[in-house]
Amino acid sequence: MSMLGIDLGTGSVKCALVDSSGQVLARASHNYSVHSTQPGWAESDPDDWLAATQNVAMRVLAESNETPSSVGFSGQMHGVVVADRNLKPLRKAILWADSRATTEAERMAREMDSDLLAHLGSPAVPGFAATTLAWLGRHEPDLLARASHVLQPKDWLRAALGGNIGTDPSDASGTLLFDVGAGLWSREAVTWSAIDPLLLPPVRPSQSDGGLVNLGGREIQSAVGGADTACVVAGLGLVPGQGFIAVGSGSQAVRVLDGPTLDSSLRTHTFAVAGEPGAGWYRIGAVQNAGLSLNAALNWFGSSIEEATAALAEGIREDDPLFVPYITGERTPFMNPNLRGSWHGLSLGTDRTALLRSIFVGVAQAVALGAIAVQDTGAPLPQPTPLVGGGTHDPLFRQLLADSTGLPLAVMDAPDAAVIGAALLGAGRTSSPVPAGWSDVVVPKPETVEYLRAQRDIMIDKLIGQENL
Repeated sequence: MSMLGIDLGTGSVKCALVDSSGQVLARASHNYSVHSTQPGWAESDPDDWLAATQNVAMRVLAESNETPSSVGFSGQMHGVVVADRNLKPLRKAILWADSRATTEAERMAREMDSDLLAHLGSPAVPGFAATTLAWLGRHEPDLLARASHVLQPKDWLRAALGGNIGTDPSDASGTLLFDVGAGLWSREAVTWSAIDPLLLPPVRPSQSDGGLVNLGGREIQSAVGGADTACVVAGLGLVPGQGFIAVGSGSQAVRVLDGPTLDSSLRTHTFAVAGEPGAGWYRIGAVQNAGLSLNAALNWFGSSIEEATAALAEGIREDDPLFVPYITGERTPFMNPNLRGSWHGLSLGTDRTALLRSIFVGVAQAVALGAIAVQDTGAPLPQPTPLVGGGTHDPLFRQLLADSTGLPLAVMDAPDAAVIGAALLGAGRTSSPVPAGWSDVVVPKPETVEYLRAQRDIMIDKLIGQENL
């Protein structure tokens, strides 16, 4: 028996055919564009998602002589698709990376007390459905008046393929409209957003019936599916007390929780795992500026990743400049969309090699701050901590991550965890039957850990000064 998994990411969709043991039999991916017509905006055309999904499904199904028994969906979190009764999008989808609703986020923080926000699982930030919808209500009220549905990306995709209208606890918990502990839409948050509650979909278990969908010319039974990080938790087979650090365009430090303990500091997020409402929760330190910042900085220098890695191989030096990587604002631990990147400690002796090396160090420090924030909430990461993601292939950078976080890191080759988790949900299962293993453990070097801790303190001082300007 085989299952299909669809993972709708920010810049591409992945499809995989998975067997009953969670092994990938065939895979394909297809890119699409993220549009930014104004500074701070991030949008995608949902019709591009639909066309790309049909493309990858057709390619994967062409390799199989059988129709998969089911399909499950994983998707990027926090985005908003506003659609009419026929599921036609009324505008481009507004994505998680969008910061246009900064004013609305500031107003939400003022008007809601910290206890209510803690129950919503997150601080008031732009890019989440509640603040995005408040922005739309202020700037595009006629559009909302014509809407019949407000959906998360993977939920619109499933419905547009012929499936049912609905969402699941893991995606709902990332909207700032959902009481994470109670497992219900929050009346207070929905009222604050000033939208018609009938626009929101019913919340159903992630593995529940999502209706028949048409993929690659075949009708396949679907499940509702889950948010991408929740699907990674499922695909890795993680249980309470376990977790991981993932590094890609952004970075996530994740700890699966024993119960719905909330972060009253509002420096991290608490989301639901895939499954029934109340099935479980995880704490996440979400960092926007990892590979995103690294690639941008290398482009400024016209540098290749190979040249920058060679600079890192020469070793960190005490007179290296300090790179602050927050070029797009930051979530954990600062929750400030207005932060910006910078270099400090430049001198006449600073050369190109030192600058390139400092980019890696700055990104690793951002990853470390996300992991530290999660642990400071009383949710320690396991030791060793599994390390996953496309940004973790280079051994020098893996060592730098271990030295920055101070954690032994277990290297995992798990590029398909989210799409495997989605496929398992399609088959009615919420966790991999075979927990993922690791190939190596990277041990932090004590002397480098201390140096990087001191540098991190300087970086925080610079950021505090920036926030007070």
